[in-house]
Amino acid sequence: MLSQFFILSARGDVIIRRDYLGNVPKNSAETFFRNAKFWKEGDEAPPVFNIDGVTYLHVKDGGVEVVATTRANMSPSFVLEFLRRVCIIIKDYCGMLSEDAIRKNFVLVYELLDEVIDYGYPQSTSTDALKMFVLNEPSPVAPPAGINQMFGLQKGPTGVFKSVLDTNRTDGKGGRDEIFVDVVERLTCTFNATGTMSQAQVDGAIQVKSYLTGNPPIKIKLNDDLIIGRRDVPYGMGHVDASGALVYLDDCQFHEVANLDSFDIDRTISLKPAEGEFALMNYRTSTGFKPPFRLHCTVDSDPASPLKAIMVIKLWCEIPSDKSASGLEVEVPTPRYVQRVHCDLDSKAVAAQQQSWDYNEKTHLLKWKFKKCSGGQEFTMRSRLTLEKPFVPSLRTEVSMNGKLFGV
Repeated sequence: MLSQFFILSARGDVIIRRDYLGNVPKNSAETFFRNAKFWKEGDEAPPVFNIDGVTYLHVKDGGVEVVATTRANMSPSFVLEFLRRVCIIIKDYCGMLSEDAIRKNFVLVYELLDEVIDYGYPQSTSTDALKMFVLNEPSPVAPPAGINQMFGLQKGPTGVFKSVLDTNRTDGKGGRDEIFVDVVERLTCTFNATGTMSQAQVDGAIQVKSYLTGNPPIKIKLNDDLIIGRRDVPYGMGHVDASGALVYLDDCQFHEVANLDSFDIDRTISLKPAEGEFALMNYRTSTGFKPPFRLHCTVDSDPASPLKAIMVIKLWCEIPSDKSASGLEVEVPTPRYVQRVHCDLDSKAVAAQQQSWDYNEKTHLLKWKFKKCSGGQEFTMRSRLTLEKPFVPSLRTEVSMNGKLFGV
């Protein structure tokens, strides 16, 4: 069972706190924040760690830390999934998850926690099931600053930030029935020193956020040319379509509300969407796609000093010119004998705060960050490495990158 539950701001302030068993020190929030912020490895703290017999489990979402503590031998996967469900419930009822939203709706959040956790035991996390027990009305919260620019809109998508309680209002202020269906994908690629992609994988999900009154039945149609691993090709006897006409998925999982009676016939999913946000389908693929980026990295000696090396990384963004990527990060692990790194970027991009770089001397990890990366362009970062020993021509490194694509 859980001993405590609390939500911390980015500064470490306690916004929400519940102590169920009283067997964990009251300064546990301070202990967690101090250890999570200054982790001994010099990197981000793991999602689960133990200090003085107390296990801390946390997820970060919306700029806040959602934390649970326990002294019992609980399944970490179960607790982390439960914390993620709590985040989704707060989004469903408050409209969004942020420090401002929680502070404005702290009474509602406490009411939800009292229904979700009973004396340390997790209970139902169904948005629909909780509606009959929630009496408080949510306070409206403005969408995050910059959301319009992120999506390239004159007016931000405010509909996705409203509460599910608004759909059942009888005073005429509930708004129209709406449903939002998004395909969210995470692309992970690894390029070797010659610029060839050595490994790639796409982890995706079909996210549904419903504000439909009465949960009417709907149907969602997927590609007719969709091939799903052993579901369609038993024992892995299929072959990759060189023309790229077929869409291959290695594996997938469906939400419990999905009716798959006709899925194998016409790729149609029937469902009665529950109010709130949920992942209708999670999938994974590693074949049959072309990465939207190309990377090439070269490392040469610096004529000025044998203890210097010059590394040049070129990035080609091969998505259409009217599309863009947000939050793109290129990670370059460097050898242990690299002491310092200094990078030169395009001065216009730096002045516009579109690009930046950071080097962690403890983890020897160089990061090239893009606030926004437009399609059809080429970007270059020139780095000067200071070494402990003379440069070796055989110096090689692997480059990894991740980011988010919008409008693709």
